[in-house]
Amino acid sequence: MKRKYPDSFYNPTTLVGGALAAVSFSLVLFLMVLEAFEKNPKPYMGIVAFVILPTFLLFGIGLMIFGILNERKRLASGKKTRRLPVIDLNDPAHRFSTIMISFGAILLLIFSAFGSFKVYEYTDSDEFCGTICHSVMAPEYTAYQYSPHAKVGCVQCHIGSGVSWFVKAKISGSYQVYSVLFNKYSRPIPTPIENLRPAQQTCEQCHWPKHFFSEKKLVSTYYLSDEKNSKFTINLLVKIGGGNIEAGPTNGIHWHMNIGNEVTYITTDPAREKIPWVKSKSMDGKEVIYESTEYSLTKEEKSKAEARRMDCIDCHNRPSHIYHDPFTSVNHLMSLNWVDPTLPNIKSVAVDALENPYQTKEAALDSIKLLINQFYQNNYPQLASSKKSQLERAIQEIQKIYSRNYFPEMNVSWKKFPNHIGHMYSPGCFRCHDGKHKSKEGKVLSRDCNVCHTILSQQFERDTLRLSLSGVDYFHPVDVGSAWKEENCSDCHAKK
Repeated sequence: MKRKYPDSFYNPTTLVGGALAAVSFSLVLFLMVLEAFEKNPKPYMGIVAFVILPTFLLFGIGLMIFGILNERKRLASGKKTRRLPVIDLNDPAHRFSTIMISFGAILLLIFSAFGSFKVYEYTDSDEFCGTICHSVMAPEYTAYQYSPHAKVGCVQCHIGSGVSWFVKAKISGSYQVYSVLFNKYSRPIPTPIENLRPAQQTCEQCHWPKHFFSEKKLVSTYYLSDEKNSKFTINLLVKIGGGNIEAGPTNGIHWHMNIGNEVTYITTDPAREKIPWVKSKSMDGKEVIYESTEYSLTKEEKSKAEARRMDCIDCHNRPSHIYHDPFTSVNHLMSLNWVDPTLPNIKSVAVDALENPYQTKEAALDSIKLLINQFYQNNYPQLASSKKSQLERAIQEIQKIYSRNYFPEMNVSWKKFPNHIGHMYSPGCFRCHDGKHKSKEGKVLSRDCNVCHTILSQQFERDTLRLSLSGVDYFHPVDVGSAWKEENCSDCHAKK
């Protein structure tokens, strides 16, 4: 029988390579069809279909070429042409073997397709990101599970759809793979903010700044760190508008995100907490540059620096992986009565227990229980007995705070990952709105409370309610003179 291809094509290596290439190409076609009918294509589809499988396809083609060259060299040396096995379907043994091999090949192809789909689907899961591949990311995974975006998949924000961003994300994390294998990773793992894709391609797929308007009412309850856990409340309207000129005057927090405005800035640190230079460009093209009076950039520094355009992440920098500070967490639980606010000094005792340095999480949980029990047994023995159940509940809730926000093995806590929303425990808004950023024309980025919110009322325990629809002046719960007007809140509140 005359052969269709040259004799050098007929060798085991080339045939194996051809089979591998054929299977890989079939799987690529299968996944491409699957993606075409998928309403919401998954980010890992691209890497499986266009990176992993083509690698096997190219390897198969390489085997084919190697086999052909090797066989040609063998034939040139005078050796006989290889004869492939002859299949005679009239022979019952041959017929049975052919049917079984064909059936097995079809099953292999089906299971390979199914396996490829399940593998890419699993690597697209949050469990894979948080517990299998990225075990060192346990702090981030834990915080994510208790975040407002716990139902949003990791890859939807960190990668998104399309091959290019997947490849970029994995290349940027390639060193982390090496670090995990050889225990070289930093503790804590730094937030890869420089490698995140633009917020317009992630956040704004669900959140539209132009639809934020008017004000949002916010009621906050606080407890002082004194024996009586003195309570006070603040009722304010947060001005969240400004994202859409059609909604009226563009004054509000989301003015920064108005598509017609352009705010760019230069930062001098990776966490973007120090911002000495800000430029605002309005819809009519007018530009105003504000520079810090405390630290001015030189011309050389400005020329070398990269000005970043402000987007969602510059304020909402912890949208999912939020490590809550102990003060806010304890205040919240006390307001719910999950931590009994009638327990003397419970606010200060809880915060101190949480902020103590511990070597392991297990040691921390045991120590928190021991410290709180010892405090009340030593200082309030009668109460420790009469309110035993309330103490036990308080200890359990405080331990939960620690479990979700502190990871001593990875050196992770709220201090390592400041939240830029607000200004109580990190500079936040005051990175720019500190009253010290001025333009050449004398304009100042104001730090006035009423720029972002209006305080409708403020009330201290056993005191009269201060209320005004036009807004009341803030009254600091502890007498610090005028220091709170001149210094950032975080200068004092973040010292613990």
